Amino acid sequence: MSETSQPALPIGTRVFPARRRVALVHDYLVQDGGAERVLGVLQDMFPDAPTFVLIYDPERSHGRFKGRVIRTSFLDGWPLSHRAYQWYLPFMPMAVEHLDLSGFDLVISSSSSFAKGVIAAPESTHICYCHTPTRFLWQERLGYLNDLPQPAIMRMLLPPLLHNLRQWDRLAAERPDFLVTNSRTSQGRIKRYYGRETWVIHPPVDVSGISVATGPGSYWLCGGRLVGYKRFDLVVRAFAKLNLPLKIFGIGPEMKKLRAFAGAKTEFVGHVSDEEKAALYRDAIGFISPQIEDFGITVVEAMAAGRPVITYGQGGAKETVIPGVTGIHLETQSWEDIGDAVIRFDPTQFDPKTIRAHAEAFSTERFAEQMRAYIDHALAR
Repeated sequence: MSETSQPALPIGTRVFPARRRVALVHDYLVQDGGAERVLGVLQDMFPDAPTFVLIYDPERSHGRFKGRVIRTSFLDGWPLSHRAYQWYLPFMPMAVEHLDLSGFDLVISSSSSFAKGVIAAPESTHICYCHTPTRFLWQERLGYLNDLPQPAIMRMLLPPLLHNLRQWDRLAAERPDFLVTNSRTSQGRIKRYYGRETWVIHPPVDVSGISVATGPGSYWLCGGRLVGYKRFDLVVRAFAKLNLPLKIFGIGPEMKKLRAFAGAKTEFVGHVSDEEKAALYRDAIGFISPQIEDFGITVVEAMAAGRPVITYGQGGAKETVIPGVTGIHLETQSWEDIGDAVIRFDPTQFDPKTIRAHAEAFSTERFAEQMRAYIDHALAR
């Protein structure tokens, strides 16, 4: 069912039994991203539900998970599992299938890779919030192989391993009773790769935690996890040519490469707290997002601060950014187009309050309301 044809959820209808035992499942807690924010809201919705994960590293994941009941797989105790968990890819299907979900009536998984493959009890209901088909197995499979570091032996062994994992992943996608996803972009990918119909519920953005800018900005901003597919290299190259101030927040494997050709007025601010990031949004001229995202939480966060966005007009940006109202869409994914857009950009054409009002449609409260209504809808069926 496409998002344009899905009927309105019966918000306010209650069929969820108070005594139902709920289990939450997530891939692994070793970083802090959009998927982890979804899990955090689900934990707030079901505070008594334990969370099952393959691996949990309290030092690298968000502090919101400390104090929660986290149950890990056997991989969590293996050597270097917190720092080099990718080495255990061959064992992750088996590990997720060994998670003991007996005794739970409702299983809600938050998955961008393995969590959807849990084996729920026959009498339970499994609802999966599938962020995207497993990226390194499907839409990013060739880039993943090309970006592999040495040793060369891994380049030889990984293709047949990924082939087997792709077969498992396809079958694992059939296990949930219901699938929810974050955007029409992800909905189309799930239909293509898994052959499953999904319901679209946009992910939660902490709009209330970001105040609206009151004055003009003094620099351009971009950021997130500094990984290759997000194409921050295009922004860095453009601003090296323009010699204009740019700030980049976030950390990742691309940091060293980006620094090597950054311009004199480009500043890497590294990892920032939620409060520091909100301040960066407010003081920016605008936010630049050059990548194709499934949804794109940073784009909505920037709009929550009333700041316009320059984004590549594909993927989730088509659902979040209104051209001429909350930002502009680039026609091509190139540093030349980014530079041209920045030069021609007039921030006075955009109203911060209008931009903020649009961002509120993607709030945490709206996500929780829609997710609760969908769970009721699924259980009623």
